[in-house]
Amino acid sequence: MASYPSRPQSFQYGERPISSRTSYPTFLSATESLQLQARWAWHGLYDAFRWNVLFRTIANDPEIRANVYKSILLNTISLASIYTFELIVEPFVRDQERWLHRNIGWFYHVMWLLPVVGTSFYLNSTWVTIIAKRTFVLQHGGRATAHQPAGYTGMLKAIATSAYRVVMVFTSLLVSFGLGIIPYAGPAASFVFFCWLDSYYCFEFVWVARGMSLSRRVRHLEERWAYYLAFGLPSTAVCMLGSGLASAALFALIYPAYIILAMYAHPLPLDPYNPLPPSGSHTAEEDNIRHPSPFVPIRIPVFGLVIWLNDSIVRVLSVGGGTPQTSTSGGKQRSRALSDASESVEAGESYELESKGISVPQSQPIPRQVRQTRERVTLSRRKLD
Repeated sequence: MASYPSRPQSFQYGERPISSRTSYPTFLSATESLQLQARWAWHGLYDAFRWNVLFRTIANDPEIRANVYKSILLNTISLASIYTFELIVEPFVRDQERWLHRNIGWFYHVMWLLPVVGTSFYLNSTWVTIIAKRTFVLQHGGRATAHQPAGYTGMLKAIATSAYRVVMVFTSLLVSFGLGIIPYAGPAASFVFFCWLDSYYCFEFVWVARGMSLSRRVRHLEERWAYYLAFGLPSTAVCMLGSGLASAALFALIYPAYIILAMYAHPLPLDPYNPLPPSGSHTAEEDNIRHPSPFVPIRIPVFGLVIWLNDSIVRVLSVGGGTPQTSTSGGKQRSRALSDASESVEAGESYELESKGISVPQSQPIPRQVRQTRERVTLSRRKLD
């Protein structure tokens, strides 16, 4: 007869698996997310009005002060020339019948206004580069060393970078004008887009100096859309006081000031996918990351249409290009719509300021905590889908 043990045998189990409920991400409410966006927008507006920092920087550095004064003087002459024609010359000859009187506006634009404005924009871009370079050194330290393009390849890269930036300016203006002609909501949409556009060009110098590629710069702005919308609000409002050339001259007049303010700004949030700052006390609740509400977008594709137009134009103009490349990621293929020229720009935007004498530090890897929060957001979105 078989014998049985007097007590049941014990079985050893492994560690209890983590519950899917505990691994599922938690979210802030829609109200909390909107309050955070409003707080970041207020911070962007505050950074745009830090005139004490601007005046102190100009007063303490002779190189910045000299270039700011030159920019103000030349752009003031441009504005005076524009408004002299619009307010004095044009009303005086508007209803005249003589040929000379009827065409004096054309002569004024060709012989005086366009040369003055064109020279002003060219010199202003040179002075703004010097201002940005010097302010970056004062704020972040480290004397820049010149890195000139080497050989034929470097020259081609410089030309491709400059051409792509010109195309981006053109397509941005095209999109803003297209938004403006939409009935009813068009003017407001164009104004909001101009706020983001002004912020982009004010922060472009510091982003490039930090080694951020074009895709990273665009993503950085789109994930902090509330801050950059508010930062670009004052400059856009000033530019709306004029029209046409007057608007461009007004932007050129205030552009050096906002370049300096952007160097001292602190865009928020630091991590859009984990927006709440650490409490300082290491508790179990701190490890539970609370993502923004799914009803409040983390990223708004502000420049989606602009980038698409850029890539389309580059593909048309590129010689021997136009065939999209594919790359694998996680076993899946994704199409790379950028042509070779624009891809080289995205891969090395740091070259732009290196060629102008600004040192470009190596970009830092994404912290582990940031990667975890983004991975969890991706996981949650897949579950929600």
